[in-house]
Amino acid sequence: MTPDAAYFDQLYRADADPWQVRSRWYEQRKRAVLLASLRRETYRNAFEPGCGTGELTAALAPRCQALLACDFAPQAAGLAAARTADWPHVRVQTRSLPAQWPADTGNTYDLIVVSELAYYLDAADLARFIERCVASLAPEGELLACHWRHDFHNRRQATHAVHAAYDCHPALTRLARHEDPDFLLQTWHHTPAGPAKETP
Repeated sequence: MTPDAAYFDQLYRADADPWQVRSRWYEQRKRAVLLASLRRETYRNAFEPGCGTGELTAALAPRCQALLACDFAPQAAGLAAARTADWPHVRVQTRSLPAQWPADTGNTYDLIVVSELAYYLDAADLARFIERCVASLAPEGELLACHWRHDFHNRRQATHAVHAAYDCHPALTRLARHEDPDFLLQTWHHTPAGPAKETP
């Protein structure tokens, strides 16, 4: 089971930026590291699940020809849509993942960005989520995961466990790893043939 969307919707109704994603230095620095970790200047078709208020979505938009972002809290999705209204190639939808994964996305995305999301999922949903990510990546497509390392309310998975699950997938090969006291960021590319894995 995923966390209650109504709980997050209430948070966003009380405060349009409850984690200070736009103004907090941690978030600004993390966003800069994340963007610098992407290998390509532009991407044909990208997906950002768990987009929140759309700050990262807005930063990704100039580097994507098409970008789908989603959040399971309708209030957050509405804020993200407003934040990215100037980019007609960005679509924002309300979806609960992995259950409501976008249809017909096999081998579609050359970039998927999972930021501050996967640790909310229980073990079964995390496994399904990772499989959906991999199945939706184009050959040689990039997957980026970035997560806060400290404990907090509603966390269901440790950050190292989430990233280890991606690392162990036979169709993903690690490209980069950045670890500091606050967050862990890793990138992989889709290698359907499943070459030997890099040792963590």
